Amino acid sequence: MSRYKADVVVIGGGIAGIVTALEVIQSGKSVVLIDRDTEDRFGGLAKESFGGMFFVDSPEQRRGGIKDSQELAFADWQSFAEFGPDEVWTKRWAELMVERCTPDIYEWIKPQGVSYLPVVGWVERGQYTPGNSVPRFHIVWGTGQGLTKALIHSLDHDDHAFKLKRVFGHKVEALDYEGGKLKGCVGQMDEGRGVFHAEGDAVVIAAGGINGNMDLVRQHWHSDWGDTPPETILNGSHKFADGLMHASVKENGGQVTHLERMWNYAAGVHHPRPHKKNHGLSLVPCKSALWMDAHGRRIGPEPLVSGFDTRELISNICRQEHKYSWQILNKKIALKELAVSGAEFNPTIRDQKRLAFLRNILFGNHELVDDMVNNCIDFVTANSVGELAEKMNALENPVKIKASDMEADILAYDAQFERGEGFFNDDQIRRIQHLRNYKGDKVRTCKNQRILDQKAMPLIAIREFIISRKSLGGIQTDLQSRVLNSNGAPMEGLYAVGEAAGFGGGGIHGLRALEGTFLGSCILTARQAAKSINQGK
Repeated sequence: MSRYKADVVVIGGGIAGIVTALEVIQSGKSVVLIDRDTEDRFGGLAKESFGGMFFVDSPEQRRGGIKDSQELAFADWQSFAEFGPDEVWTKRWAELMVERCTPDIYEWIKPQGVSYLPVVGWVERGQYTPGNSVPRFHIVWGTGQGLTKALIHSLDHDDHAFKLKRVFGHKVEALDYEGGKLKGCVGQMDEGRGVFHAEGDAVVIAAGGINGNMDLVRQHWHSDWGDTPPETILNGSHKFADGLMHASVKENGGQVTHLERMWNYAAGVHHPRPHKKNHGLSLVPCKSALWMDAHGRRIGPEPLVSGFDTRELISNICRQEHKYSWQILNKKIALKELAVSGAEFNPTIRDQKRLAFLRNILFGNHELVDDMVNNCIDFVTANSVGELAEKMNALENPVKIKASDMEADILAYDAQFERGEGFFNDDQIRRIQHLRNYKGDKVRTCKNQRILDQKAMPLIAIREFIISRKSLGGIQTDLQSRVLNSNGAPMEGLYAVGEAAGFGGGGIHGLRALEGTFLGSCILTARQAAKSINQGK
């Protein structure tokens, strides 16, 4: 058996674990950080992320003429969350996040070399339920990879770096309690190297959520999305986000709440070069594309358009007979609007290549479109609707698409543009016009673009599945990130941070996320845990 001993044991090497370790060693305490993955993947899912961050009344907002306030942001958060009357800790964490996101996150990471694109994104505006009243989605210049690298650099070069021991390839299987007192954790080392035990006065769970475990995702499928989950659910979470620590917390008397709340996405496609089972990519759905059901008929009567309510998109698709969908567009739309969430498919932002980034904005992202069309099995192209339907059917889906029906829906949509702007009467077009009123969306959204446009060919069809992404529920914690037992009392020495804690309190977001709130709440919960540990609470 390998044994490790430190003042604090941190389980998980994602951004929440990194920040916890950094803040704890700076107080002079020793830390052993245990990660299940390989050292080159240190940073977890945050390292792979796009890097959007939620801030209130930031310098970027003020420079852009965006008037925001904590009062407005908290009202938006509560509206989207739909907290229940008994959700005390989730609501308290949401209030703390809105209050402290700018001073405790933005101003804390900025000196570490983190900056943002000058135009703030406006996502999750709300459809039936009001969401973000103003733009708050700050994109890290460097993506989540740049943010993670900056924090790892701070960790490695801190004056107290010698207080930290990092071990990789270690799978923590359970918390270790002896006589009712927390001693540490136990688990297995990779490649049959045996078992290990890590001992500390405090244990911080930063092991992520449950959304990499498809069995748990299906088990906790929300009733709003139907009794039966989709046959195909792609994995966009971390492959080791398996819920083992949630189970161990419950076994030892801790509270785990709201696991049915998940932040999944509606437009998942198979990764062209997968590195885990059922690996999916989350597309940013093209707003000028027509969203069709499995039969190739336009979903309605209200059309699906992204940017307003991601959860409602999933609900609508899961109400269909077959719980997957298609988007129909052309190459012109794809070049201007197609995007994939994550650092891997945004190299110009990730690698901070300003000229290349501006080129893509002005002339289209040809590299991304070509990669997806040529290498993703869910993309097909054609020069006519009939040929497109034939190629869509060749993918061996449960139902066959009738080309004439799909073409009728496309022609009905295109006919709107022929009547002129004064006569547009399609809700998708109205929403596109609304989106284009904001400069951040105008540069990435086509204007009055028909689908069957000979100058915009070829046609593209994208088969899209629900993709599992983030856990909105998790281990219940107080505002010091201390794990709470069934009586609501803190469990001595045990903390949970980041996605493991439902990003705070076992469900800080409620039913919906305002987006950009995940990375920031990882940092906030970690800093709260470290502060409590350092103060001996």
